[in-house]
Amino acid sequence: MPLIDSEPDALAKVYARSLFEAAEKDGVGAESVLAELEEILEIARNNREFSELLASRLIDTGKRDRSLVRIFDTKISPTVLNFLRLLNRKSRLSHLSPIVGALDSIVQDRFGRVEVDVFTAAPVGQKELDSIKSSLGASLGKEVVLHPYTDAGMLGGIRLRIGDQLIDASVRAGLRGLRDRLLDQSANVRSRADNIID
Repeated sequence: MPLIDSEPDALAKVYARSLFEAAEKDGVGAESVLAELEEILEIARNNREFSELLASRLIDTGKRDRSLVRIFDTKISPTVLNFLRLLNRKSRLSHLSPIVGALDSIVQDRFGRVEVDVFTAAPVGQKELDSIKSSLGASLGKEVVLHPYTDAGMLGGIRLRIGDQLIDASVRAGLRGLRDRLLDQSANVRSRADNIID
């Protein structure tokens, strides 16, 4: 069973908060710890065997612990290695992806940054991205880190994902809203006509 990417849940947030505090206490820095964990997740995404090592319930905890030490002993910080070993002892290594997502949110919040996914129907130029970035930065009061994506299924407009919020200003959403308003007005007209006829 490979690692599964999922949204951070309450458990992931508790582990992420503890890791953030440990990284700051150890003097390693939360951003450094986050970078190491993101690299480990990237390896797991690209290497099925490694992903299964982290996520499989069939592998003995002791064997997995020895493997983690053998693989990472001098390659990652002791803080990250100890955290991976803790997750292993608690049978939570399969939960690594949402924990890293929660840690990323904590780090971004701590340093006054917010990550925003920008979806458009066609690629957007740097000038437009800078305009979006400055507008969002002014309204959110944070440094905005944009991640532009092209969605061929969009007719036009823009969709923004800020954390768990979705702001949909796409043409499709506008048309859907127009349809809903027309259906509501049509129902109101029918209701009035029924009242007049009665």
